Amino acid sequence: MLKIVAVAVGGSCGAVARYLVSLWAADRFGAAFPYGTLVANIVGCFIIGAFMTIATERFIVSPHWRLLVTVGFVGGLTTFSSFSYETFKLLEDAQTALAFYNLALNVGVGFAATWLGIGISRLL
Repeated sequence: MLKIVAVAVGGSCGAVARYLVSLWAADRFGAAFPYGTLVANIVGCFIIGAFMTIATERFIVSPHWRLLVTVGFVGGLTTFSSFSYETFKLLEDAQTALAFYNLALNVGVGFAATWLGIGISRLL
């Protein structure tokens, strides 16, 4: 039961964070491009890279904390389903260049953020 509570708490915090990121990004950059999803995905990639490196290579971290952070918080924060839908809608609306830009940024920069999170955590 404690594992489920850890995922639920982390997930609710991640979902709220994702909502706040979306509001911030729309206010800051406008709503023509899904910047909130992009930012949430990149930040989530960095967090999972950094946290899992610290949790598996630096310190002994309880499985409950791993669930809270990775499955819960990062799972609630990152938005692959939103990313997929928004990219599809861009294609459907004949915004092909924006759709591929969105795809390349989320996958490419997200992967780079994971790599950066791992690298920085190994340097600490």
